[in-house]
Amino acid sequence: MSLPHAILTALLERPSSGLELTRRFDRSIGYFWSATHQQIYRELGRLEAEGYIRTLPAEQPARGQKKSYEVLPTGRAELARWTAASQDPKPQRDVLLLRLRAAAVVGTAGLEADLRRHLELHRRQLAEYEEIQRRDFPPGKDAPEDRLRHLVLRAGIDLETFWTQWLSRALEEFGELPGPS
Repeated sequence: MSLPHAILTALLERPSSGLELTRRFDRSIGYFWSATHQQIYRELGRLEAEGYIRTLPAEQPARGQKKSYEVLPTGRAELARWTAASQDPKPQRDVLLLRLRAAAVVGTAGLEADLRRHLELHRRQLAEYEEIQRRDFPPGKDAPEDRLRHLVLRAGIDLETFWTQWLSRALEEFGELPGPS
């Protein structure tokens, strides 16, 4: 049920078309809650049918013109209800960790190279988040909404920092294992 709430959040930040939402997901929300173009459009239809959003009137009627959406009061109320509700954390499910556990019984062939690849991917993501932080959150930008958005970004930075440190330790451990890895 979180995709509709991600879309409501994005539309409350700025009324948008489906294409604009897709682009915004790719640049911000998608870092922690991804959705395909098709999922976003399908959900926009559901949200409109439920009365949470509406299509903004076009400035000039034109065939094939993109529709922009805005959140209605019922949509804002639903987002507020969902935000205030408690949710338990989701159990950790990570294929890499499962593969590492399996390597303990079947051998580590190929795994070290993939750990190195993962490390590089996490380093790149960390660098991207740090660049976003430098660009979008300079010192003194501390309005409440900015502070909350920055908090989300810092969660991403902390997670990528964790993964880069953990993968570095895992690769050190691989270097100490006997025999071919």
